[in-house]
Amino acid sequence: MIDELIGILERENVEWEIYWEKGRGGSFRIERERLERSQRKFHSGIGLRVGYNGKLGFSYITGLNHERKALEELVKRTVKLARVSEVPFSGFPTPSRVPRVDGLYDRRIDEIPFEEAHSLAGEFAAKMRELKYDSLTLSGSIALAVSNYGIANSNGIFFEGRGTGMSVSAYAVKRGERTGSGSYYQAYRSLQPFEELEGAIQKAVEEAELSYRAGKAEPYSGEILLEPEAFRAILGILLENLFGDGVYYGRSRFSKPGEDVAPEGLEVIDDATIPAGVGSFPFDGEGNPGERTVLVEDGVIRSFLLDETYARFLNMESTGNAVRDFRTMPHIGTSNVVVGAGRDNLEEFEGVVVKKVFGEHTANPVSGDFSLTVELGYLVRGGEVIPFRDNMLVGNAFEFLRALNAIGRKVYRKGSFYSPRVLGIARLV
Repeated sequence: MIDELIGILERENVEWEIYWEKGRGGSFRIERERLERSQRKFHSGIGLRVGYNGKLGFSYITGLNHERKALEELVKRTVKLARVSEVPFSGFPTPSRVPRVDGLYDRRIDEIPFEEAHSLAGEFAAKMRELKYDSLTLSGSIALAVSNYGIANSNGIFFEGRGTGMSVSAYAVKRGERTGSGSYYQAYRSLQPFEELEGAIQKAVEEAELSYRAGKAEPYSGEILLEPEAFRAILGILLENLFGDGVYYGRSRFSKPGEDVAPEGLEVIDDATIPAGVGSFPFDGEGNPGERTVLVEDGVIRSFLLDETYARFLNMESTGNAVRDFRTMPHIGTSNVVVGAGRDNLEEFEGVVVKKVFGEHTANPVSGDFSLTVELGYLVRGGEVIPFRDNMLVGNAFEFLRALNAIGRKVYRKGSFYSPRVLGIARLV
């Protein structure tokens, strides 16, 4: 059918791009240690972009099996939209060699019967019942997904790919004289052994135990160690300023690479080529190769995140960061974000540690000012761990990055984010 659609488009005096995908998934929700919801979802469709006389039209249809008449109507509609469009068209990519990225597909996920996945979720719930005690309530979820996708354009690009995914989450609530909560989430490209699910429950319980004992800490200003999940919220403010569309429209505080943002030693990379990476891909949503892009090297901005359109607008090269599905136009996004390991041993740090925060959406992306609620932190003193929560972590992301005192040696992964612990200056109020 894609060949038939290409044949129709080639009769038109336009540039064109087709993106298609077909996928399915199963998700299972556990509430209070019981499997409460099982859901199967299927999706498929085609997104069509047409460039005509410097303007861009976009339209899509759901499903991959269509009569020729429906395909001709899709083309006619999209060409018409391009003729009246106000969206500028700068051209589609030309073919480039894409990398081989291993570990993105696991046949076991593709071929697992729904009944077997349902049984796995049931075992997950049973393990929660086993680990539960009177004051503890456990919930969680498992999801499995398979996706096949492809892209073609009038410049000769034709790529197809496939991938699988699995995600696991656990949530624990401990109630007594007070309430404490803990959570754990992880995503994978391959089917995980049951020990990984059991580990998720245990991590959520450990966090709930800490949270249960936590009160509000005394106000503090000085060195604070951020665990990766908390650091992601701060680093996200910098990343938002590295998106090419923000740079082009002047919404970013940066206008060109080369500006200092942190001390020597801080390295931030967007890497779509990590084997089995949750955010990895061989080609992006426009058909450009997935790349390893150094964004910050020794504290200096080396590149922005770019798709084809904004790379051309900025007279730069695409970094392969166009993300999309068939219902949407491509837009700039990250793949795997990797903060490089440092030289400091922060595993036995004693002092103020912030593990989790929330409210990062309230931060000012241009000024960098943030005021985040501490979901869980702890003070380590003489080997004793004293948890706290509900303080506000206050500061400025760019000042925090410039004043980084130490970067840990050990890198942790949470989904598509990889980072060590980092030590910087901030305030708890």
